[in-house]
Amino acid sequence: MKPLRVLALMHPQLVPPDSLEGHGEKEIFAWKTEYDIVSTLRAAGHEVRALGVQHELSPIREAVEAFTPDVVFNLLEEFHGETAYDQNVASYLELLRVPYTGCNPRGLILARGKALAKKLVAFHRIRTPAFAVFPRGRKVRRPPRLPFPLIVKALEEHSSVGIAQASVVDTDEKLAERVEFMHQRVGTDALVEQYVEGRELYVGVLGNHRLTVLPVWELSFGTMPDTVTPIATARVKHDLEYQAKYGIASGPAADLPPAVAAAIPNVCKRIYRTLELDGYARLDFRLSAGNELYFLEANPNPEIAKQEEFALAASHVGIDYAELLERIIRLGIQRAKGEG
Repeated sequence: MKPLRVLALMHPQLVPPDSLEGHGEKEIFAWKTEYDIVSTLRAAGHEVRALGVQHELSPIREAVEAFTPDVVFNLLEEFHGETAYDQNVASYLELLRVPYTGCNPRGLILARGKALAKKLVAFHRIRTPAFAVFPRGRKVRRPPRLPFPLIVKALEEHSSVGIAQASVVDTDEKLAERVEFMHQRVGTDALVEQYVEGRELYVGVLGNHRLTVLPVWELSFGTMPDTVTPIATARVKHDLEYQAKYGIASGPAADLPPAVAAAIPNVCKRIYRTLELDGYARLDFRLSAGNELYFLEANPNPEIAKQEEFALAASHVGIDYAELLERIIRLGIQRAKGEG
């Protein structure tokens, strides 16, 4: 790819330094994705400008007019502190008629609305856990079709926000308490779904129309105590000391039943297209003890740091990190041209 001018949008607190020297592991962990992307693209010869954006759209327009980027690398996961507003930034970039990486606004809306996403894929006969939405301001009444155990999640948040061991409940009292926590502490409606005991699987998908399904990745819960429910809590995903203590890690999913392994690529493509995703996304599943595959949620514009699941899965099939980033950029440019 010829050298490009790349405007990288990110949260102001995540604008990375030019070097890792003098920075501790925990500090680096916060902005590792932004650093990996900016430093890798610069090393490949691209001119990259990092722009912190949080409360105003005008800095984006000013940077586009002054820098005239060939593409915007969109790393924003929220705007005004709201994850639901990420699609508005993508829409603004479309109004500016500048190519950008990642998912289109419609795909972001469909995927971020977890209940709607489940309804859409269920219509296409893709298995999902039984679920119900508990809106704020209403009394918690569990429908009979939802037997325990259940897991309580935020309806629209991501990155395991609000997910903890207390999220898995086995009584109506615990259910009401956890739903109230979501309403009051997280500030979102609650998604309550059937808890599927089994393996935690992640599958990356890359593409607009022609799709590449990456190898299945599995989150291993290591030596966590039997008294702990194996779920991807915020601590499991983001606490480095906790991960090291229990050997929590992710890697290629081994020993998948042949029928499941054969079905996953087609299932992923159907989900991706049903939710009108493009660019790149990670699809999350649970594989039950009976080898039934349950779709949990879609994550457009997922974490793509060099050592995270998506990039590692790409590397597993010969797509190195620099090539992965350039493919993502190319997909954004092709979409703007109505290609790819």
